[in-house]
Amino acid sequence: MSLDHRLSPEHEELRRTVEEFAHEVVAPKIGDFYERHEFPYEIVREMGRMGLFGLPFPEEYGGMGGDYLALGIALEELARVDSSVAITLEAGVSLGAMPVYRFGTEEQKRQWLPRMCGGEILGAFGLTEPECGSDAGGTKTTARRDGDEWVINGTKCFITNSGTDITGLVTVTAVTGRTPEGKPLISSIIVPSGTPGFTVAAPYSKVGWNASDTRELSFDDVRVPAANLLGEEGRGYAQFLRILDEGRIAISALATGLAQGCVDESLKYAKERHAFGRPIGDNQAIQFKLADMEMRAHMARIGWRDAASRLVRGEPFKKEAALAKLYSSTVAVDNAREATQIHGGYGFMNEYPVARMWRDSKILEIGEGTSEVQRMLIARELGLSA
Repeated sequence: MSLDHRLSPEHEELRRTVEEFAHEVVAPKIGDFYERHEFPYEIVREMGRMGLFGLPFPEEYGGMGGDYLALGIALEELARVDSSVAITLEAGVSLGAMPVYRFGTEEQKRQWLPRMCGGEILGAFGLTEPECGSDAGGTKTTARRDGDEWVINGTKCFITNSGTDITGLVTVTAVTGRTPEGKPLISSIIVPSGTPGFTVAAPYSKVGWNASDTRELSFDDVRVPAANLLGEEGRGYAQFLRILDEGRIAISALATGLAQGCVDESLKYAKERHAFGRPIGDNQAIQFKLADMEMRAHMARIGWRDAASRLVRGEPFKKEAALAKLYSSTVAVDNAREATQIHGGYGFMNEYPVARMWRDSKILEIGEGTSEVQRMLIARELGLSA
């Protein structure tokens, strides 16, 4: 069977449109937002007007009628310029809106999706807790039924898009009961922003992604209607595992974009920077670095597009998503390191995009499943067990 990852005319048109937006709108402004640790509201609003937040959703819910491949294309092009903007889109779509689309009732979809697809509001994904990151099944947050309401108590951490002025909801995992064997039943519940008892902490001081919003959330007897249950009670853990499988494709596309952005910036610098009377790109050591960087970005692109194509066709994709996420995140870190080296001292200066890329790359080996977790998943898909 041959693999053909050439883009359709529609997907190529989208790629060119987002590429132009990234270079003409994002690139000139994002450095200032990044250094001020400020969320770029106007850029996000423009992304909403372009329909980027609605790319993989049906038109009946305000979406663009596209697919997950389209989302990945947009993420890659944005991340070639800046990862803060890219992760805002990734989290808003694959972690914020997708749970509602995949598991919500028709009423929940009609209530939330049109505004999320238009970028009017952002949704967040409340899974990680201070004592359970990779061990998502160790959720300590609880929700008990009290008449027609859920009463939620607990804490979530490292939650993207959770505290902006346009955040509309957070979907939270919580223990809602126990099996006869005593195992926790984890459910997903929609908590609208501003609900009494729902507190959003100040933004984290982060190494990277400084123009994106990441916060800790606390829930103190937070009451929401029973109708805010997302999907079946006790199925929240399984639902979020599916969301994470899809999200790994999106993160892989973002990581590929960062890796390619490192090539773009380093190639330009290697042609412009002179040392010993000639461009540093004339040196074979630099040429070999750039060749290896391009190779890694190219192979990462094939990986995430293969996983996305399998998802779009309705085929199993868990292993391919883990492979793509593991490889592309490693590639992003490698390319960011080499790009910094090619730039020399200037690569350590924040005015150069590669400094931002270097700071942004490491989290890609951690978020949405660490590299160690990806290896566990791949081994399991190969038929091995712990």
